[in-house]
Amino acid sequence: METSVPGRAETRLQAKILTRLRDAGPQSRIQLSEHFEVSRTTIGTELSRLTALQLVEEIGPAASRGGRRSTVVDLAGRVRFVGVAIGATSVSAAVTDGRLRVLAFERAECDVRQGPEPVLELAMEQSRRLLLKSGVDRPMGVGVGVPGPVDFSRGIPISPPIMPGWDGYPIRDVFGMRFDCPVVLDNHVNAMALGEQHAGAAGTAENFLFVKVGAGIGCGIVAKGELYRGMDGCAGYIGHIPVADSGEICVCGNTGCLEASFGGDALARDALAAARSGRSPLLGELLERDGTLTAVQVGEAVAAGDATSVQMVRDGGRRVGEVLAGLVSFFNPSLIVLGGGLTLLGHVLLAEIRGAIYRRSPPLATRNLPITMSDLGPQAGVIGAARLVSEEVYGVLR
Repeated sequence: METSVPGRAETRLQAKILTRLRDAGPQSRIQLSEHFEVSRTTIGTELSRLTALQLVEEIGPAASRGGRRSTVVDLAGRVRFVGVAIGATSVSAAVTDGRLRVLAFERAECDVRQGPEPVLELAMEQSRRLLLKSGVDRPMGVGVGVPGPVDFSRGIPISPPIMPGWDGYPIRDVFGMRFDCPVVLDNHVNAMALGEQHAGAAGTAENFLFVKVGAGIGCGIVAKGELYRGMDGCAGYIGHIPVADSGEICVCGNTGCLEASFGGDALARDALAAARSGRSPLLGELLERDGTLTAVQVGEAVAAGDATSVQMVRDGGRRVGEVLAGLVSFFNPSLIVLGGGLTLLGHVLLAEIRGAIYRRSPPLATRNLPITMSDLGPQAGVIGAARLVSEEVYGVLR
């Protein structure tokens, strides 16, 4: 088992080389020289140093272009990152290689309202098991996503509505002490957006929105290829945009919020009311069978053609789509990617969201606007979290 950990990038060009290898795969020395418009001697010097730091390695000769053959280099095989995605109802962890390919993944049900100590202990134990499985005991870095506002520079959550007891908790420091490596903390929807950008549906999009529809509803915003967090890290909290003058009280304390109308908890609440009132005999049967109703049971009822369940999903999808139509008019993205637990509701939800966006947005903004489901599913958050910390280690954030 490996115990030593590779070093970190020392110059801006080294950081650019590492990022290029991460995002584009193995490159020859000539390709790197041409891409960065620097001499082969300069590239050779930087690669020698990165090799000494155990960050890159030669993997063989390049295809002949006449004359002396160049050498192909790649990120070192021993580089490992950990990505952790903490959601409202689950915790996921993954170990990736230097190019952020998932080597081992684990997901467990967990209520974030238990508080930071038990939830983080579960996440760190998952991470430890996966590291051992992948042959190392220390990663180069850990990225963590949580379902609430984050002070990115301090690595702590700030007044997260659905995370009682987490306000100001030193998540970054706790992981740093356990794994003795750099740690980056961000909102989990931002991490999911970066995951889709790196390895999913948004790989070629410069300006896109990643919309997570689950227990909460949030939006990751990528503009000109860069994640946009806003002045205080609160950009993208679309779940708290009002969609009605009154209604259920939201976790933020207001009424009429989108999340209180069609988040995971809201859908379970409405399904339970439909089951108990007799409006949906099928939901009543599922409640008796399982003892609870969540999006899983609603999805089952939708698949069986239950009219009440289908209407609930359509109503919720319309509300989400109307909010997104406003964002399309404002931001004019080239792509919208939908992820999160409620996407298991499938085509009914997607069709309603699409329909509302196309009806309520300017034709010019939607004529070339794809709206699609996530390619990565539950791995989007862990890949994105690993990408966050890779940028710290590779030198992009310094």
